[in-house]
Amino acid sequence: MRGDDQMTGKREIFGTDGVRGLANAGAMTPDNILRLGMAVGRVFKNGAHRHRVVIGKDTRLSGYMIEPALTAGFAASGMDVFLLGPLPTPAMAMLTRSMRADLGVMISASHNPYHDNGVKFFGPDGFKLSDETELEIERLMKDGPETGLAASEDLGRVKRIDDAGARYIEFAKAAFPRRISLDGMRIVIDCANGAGYKVAPTVLWELGAEVRAIGVEPNGFNINRGVGSTATKKLQDAVKEYRADVGVALDGDADRVIICDENGRLIDGDQILALIGASWKASGALKGAGVVSTVMANLGLEKFLAGEGLALKRTAVGDRYVVEEMRNSGMNIGGEPSGHVILSDYATTGDGLITALQVLAVVAAEGKNISDACRKFDPFPQLLNNVRYRDSDPLESESVSAAIKAGEKKLGAKGRLVIRKSGTEPLIRVMGEAENADVLKSVIDDICAAVEKAV
Repeated sequence: MRGDDQMTGKREIFGTDGVRGLANAGAMTPDNILRLGMAVGRVFKNGAHRHRVVIGKDTRLSGYMIEPALTAGFAASGMDVFLLGPLPTPAMAMLTRSMRADLGVMISASHNPYHDNGVKFFGPDGFKLSDETELEIERLMKDGPETGLAASEDLGRVKRIDDAGARYIEFAKAAFPRRISLDGMRIVIDCANGAGYKVAPTVLWELGAEVRAIGVEPNGFNINRGVGSTATKKLQDAVKEYRADVGVALDGDADRVIICDENGRLIDGDQILALIGASWKASGALKGAGVVSTVMANLGLEKFLAGEGLALKRTAVGDRYVVEEMRNSGMNIGGEPSGHVILSDYATTGDGLITALQVLAVVAAEGKNISDACRKFDPFPQLLNNVRYRDSDPLESESVSAAIKAGEKKLGAKGRLVIRKSGTEPLIRVMGEAENADVLKSVIDDICAAVEKAV
């Protein structure tokens, strides 16, 4: 199976999750960010009302460079700008709607290192932009966004909002069932030195938990460094050291989550989807008789859901495609193995904190340990290797295609392959699953070797 992050293959600046790259280079220089802001402002100005855009960011040093460049671009296009400071990506999606903004912006490169940064956009409905809208923005940037800018008297105004974090805290708490409390539960929360470092521990404490917070000392350079959902050892060690009931790891912009049980073992997005899906089916809250995930979801999840009488609908990699399928299919649960989970009853994008709260609600209601409640299935052995490339596309090579076909034949009906290009890095991702781990390793090694030779 071939997975394609880009879908249309036409966008040049936008990837699977907005614009992203090395800070102060390429698309992420102040000049390009200014032009991006002007172009986006033109696209989202419609009507005679005062247009407004809300901007949040994570804790990267480069945010101090990107935020004013975007602000200048939006003000030049005639949009009023509201600066909300460090906040999770899902908070920006929520506040875009709550504050009746025409546009929401999050400055973040999610789980990437500090030297990268990016810009994510949300429409007035809180959903990420369509491919068509992104293409229109790129066209305006190429054609020269200076045309059609606001007259001097119509320039946008800029204002800083101080209570945005408090608004999101109350929103998140409202997503937790009133009949349940976290009293007596000991939780370690790892905020990745990122956007959730203030709000996430506060929400858990105000809901009654005993909270031990790590990854809450951002300095502009340490976001995701040895902490967070992509580096979980500190969380696992802390859970065991403090004899916690559960560990919760967010990523840099807090739109994804990984759970750690009381024994220090990790619970990924597939297990979270299984847990919430089964719970919501039992309570009657599940919509659409199934769950949406991507081509990367484990076959074990698919088998578990089938046993529950539920379907698993797969999409290309990227939460935007998961959300699109959820909306098309009328489903209210979707996500990815990385812990990017969308619960559309509460949010329009992945929300690591709200997802964690739903897991904790199920566990608290059942009165079980995390390890017992959250292990819904035994995953198939899965192997993922990344091969870096430069200019030419290795997937167009005949030798690579032949290696993929040979691997598919070798796995047969007892396994599957997903070979795709990353949407955020110059990598070929080679993933496979099979009942037999040795056979799987042999197949993956052969395909990776073919890709490396084609580079």
